[in-house]
Amino acid sequence: MTDQPIRVLVCDDQELVRTGYVTIFSAQPDMEVVGEAANGLEAVHEATRLRPDAVVMDIRMPLLDGIEATRRLAGPQAADPPKILVVTTFNVDAYVYEAFRAGASGFLLKDAPPAQLVNGVRTVTGGEALLAPAVTRALIGHFAERLRPGDPSRTAREDIVRTLTPRELEVLEHIAQGLSNAEIATALFITPETVKTYVSRILAKLDLRDRVQAVVLAYRIGLAGGAA
Repeated sequence: MTDQPIRVLVCDDQELVRTGYVTIFSAQPDMEVVGEAANGLEAVHEATRLRPDAVVMDIRMPLLDGIEATRRLAGPQAADPPKILVVTTFNVDAYVYEAFRAGASGFLLKDAPPAQLVNGVRTVTGGEALLAPAVTRALIGHFAERLRPGDPSRTAREDIVRTLTPRELEVLEHIAQGLSNAEIATALFITPETVKTYVSRILAKLDLRDRVQAVVLAYRIGLAGGAA
């Protein structure tokens, strides 16, 4: 970690929500709010101009929604993308999976307490992309039956099985279940530091940016339980 504050861009179409986020983040000694955006187009423009470390992104916004804004900022074609924390509600959870595919680094519910929101920004900027494991399990479980692998995905699965060691495959399966490093360590009787090493190796071998992409990949190829 450096001594530089985490530079945060707040994107939400509701002024009251933005004001609340700005107040919360500005009160943190390790954070600096560098800008605000009221719609997706503003979010892309301001993020490109200000180069924040983290973008707190709403999904439902006018002109350009949070999913497309995320894709433009953190998708495959993005250079040096910021970490994007999607903040959503369960009644729009159908969009969260697409946000992950677009390049989001994590998510929180809009009714999350301030401490969880602050920790969420710290978490994504620190590389621990998958947030709120219990909520993650529920959300991913909701989509599992929709992500049935076809023949190309089975080929991809075979490639991954050949690429990863048996232990790395175990860790990937646990990641896909929404488990944190500590929970994986307990399940596999290893230390959290060892889990962190395995996670880093998995991401490097599969050319994935973060744990969110690992979860999406695992479900798309039917590696995670319930998706086969």
